[in-house]
Amino acid sequence: MAKKKTYFLCSNCGHKEPKWLGRCPDCGEWNSFSETSPEAARATPAGRDIKVTPVQSIDQVEMSPHIRTPSGIGEVDRVLGGGIMKGSAILIGGEPGIGKSTLMLQLSGKAAEKEAVFYVSGEESPGQIKMRAERLGVSGPDLNILADFDLTHIVTELELLKPDLVIIDSIQTLFAGEAGSVPGTVGQLRFCCHELISWAKENNSAIFLIAHVTKEGTIAGPKVIEHMVDTVLYFDQSDSELRILRSTKNRFGSIDEIGLFLMDSKGLNEVMNPSGIFLEKRKDDVPAGISIASIYEGSRILMVEIQALTVPAKGNASRVYSDRIDSQRVSRVAAVLEKHGGIRFSDQDIYINIAGGLKISEVGIELPLALAIYSARTGLSLPPRLASSGELSLSGEIRSVSHLKRREKAASEMGYSQFYAPAPGKEPEKIKKVLNNIFHSN
Repeated sequence: MAKKKTYFLCSNCGHKEPKWLGRCPDCGEWNSFSETSPEAARATPAGRDIKVTPVQSIDQVEMSPHIRTPSGIGEVDRVLGGGIMKGSAILIGGEPGIGKSTLMLQLSGKAAEKEAVFYVSGEESPGQIKMRAERLGVSGPDLNILADFDLTHIVTELELLKPDLVIIDSIQTLFAGEAGSVPGTVGQLRFCCHELISWAKENNSAIFLIAHVTKEGTIAGPKVIEHMVDTVLYFDQSDSELRILRSTKNRFGSIDEIGLFLMDSKGLNEVMNPSGIFLEKRKDDVPAGISIASIYEGSRILMVEIQALTVPAKGNASRVYSDRIDSQRVSRVAAVLEKHGGIRFSDQDIYINIAGGLKISEVGIELPLALAIYSARTGLSLPPRLASSGELSLSGEIRSVSHLKRREKAASEMGYSQFYAPAPGKEPEKIKKVLNNIFHSN
């Protein structure tokens, strides 16, 4: 009798190997290989017909005028690019207890006012879902719930209900007999995701897949799951109440937008005017090491506080501690200050933080970052009503950034009467001159 062919699949990145390895050669993860078979990967739930789409010219393809629908939650629509795309698959991940299920249940309630919604939970009973729904004020005859983890049963109910929106909470709990014996394995995740996404696209329904995250903060399971969906959203926690929804992949929109929510006992509330939500309210002068930045995130301006601290290095080499701004960017700004600003940082450990916990990659943060680091090193405070924005080049020049008028207006509305930023089209200023004008003009 011929031996059944199998291969080994990495649970972290989906890499295939003909034999078991202790460490994945692709992603470097240890003990991540599990055995699977081609038959399991090709299997489909019993009774499900696979629809075949005929080949056609792109000019013959017809688009529905209602291809994108509002979710009822403005911050979610902002991150998705204007609403929920019909036939799309959206993966949403975040730490346990951050509010993924709360957000999806609130979204289900809003969507159920206009269309049929199917909410599947493999982690809670119908009574638990109902209890949370009452607390959130969610109800409606078109919001259908199912507490089950069997894929065949879920697909059967999908065929009967034909919902417009499907929520799966969570994808790691689903189980298909054709894909192996243990829920949550690589084979199960790939198989269940493929079947649900295929059904959604064939029936022009949108589907949200809630996913757990690993201790490193990435979505658990093989990386191939992120390749299978159209959009990947991450739900981050900034402080005890603020939640940040951001996109790392979006086939139908930008990945620059963020959604902001405040969590309370009645669920998640949208932050309508987030301009100054990340600013500390102070009555006294600004301490040394603090600068205010006007940054452009997606389509809106946010005012944020950069906090810097420098202390003598504890070892032979200086180190940078920064998880809100890329540490390499901090090192580069410090090097430019040392070269062109006339102050030494090579013997200093540098600590950087953003008040409120927002992660920033926008280039306009570089001038405020340089001012905060210089202020921390010299002990000189910035003017209390000063905000800034600008790019710092390796040659020590401060360059202009986009949307300058909007940045200045946002700063003015928050009470910052001084705004320092290079004007577009003019010769860039040197960082040495900027530092002298701000810190040593008196």
